[in-house]
Amino acid sequence: MSPEEFEAAARVLTREGEGVRPEFIHGLMGIKPVPDGDHGRIVQWLTRVCLRYRPELWLSTGQGLLVEAHRTGRARPDGTLAGAEAFAGAGEWADPAPVLMVLEITSYETGTDTGTGTGTDTDTDRRDRVEKPRAYAETDIPVHLLIDRDSREVTVHSSPDGVRYRSVLTVPFGKEVTLPDPVGITLDTEPLKSWVR
Repeated sequence: MSPEEFEAAARVLTREGEGVRPEFIHGLMGIKPVPDGDHGRIVQWLTRVCLRYRPELWLSTGQGLLVEAHRTGRARPDGTLAGAEAFAGAGEWADPAPVLMVLEITSYETGTDTGTGTGTDTDTDRRDRVEKPRAYAETDIPVHLLIDRDSREVTVHSSPDGVRYRSVLTVPFGKEVTLPDPVGITLDTEPLKSWVR
């Protein structure tokens, strides 16, 4: 499937499917499930933390990004931290150049994996923990924050080299973790314990 074919299919899926959020990573289409209430609460929490320490930035939700080395992928991070005006006038799939950090929050696994990358969320492990970090590193996004609700851990990926993130730090919920420059914020992850099953 080409990026153009994906975009045509994504328009149909988005229009016909309630709350469907398609993505295209490393040549495979995936479907992000509709976020649940705890997912939304985590985004609110991180937005408030970012505003407190970096008021010139905004954590956008739903903004699609052109990803991978040749920008052939299409990802919808759960949050995209950039200057407040970074995506003004941008289309559905924006240039990732102004992005300082992307946020991904794992969804709870449900449904049956079809092996096609288009099942519900049984492909969380592959998509959120392997494919997306690689795509974001290839895109040279400085920081990728993964909030893993299954393992109750926060993983900070940083120092992309165009292939992978050279630095990966994982801490359990409840510990402090620093989002390195250019973000430069230290998170107390204790509140995350309240928003997991």
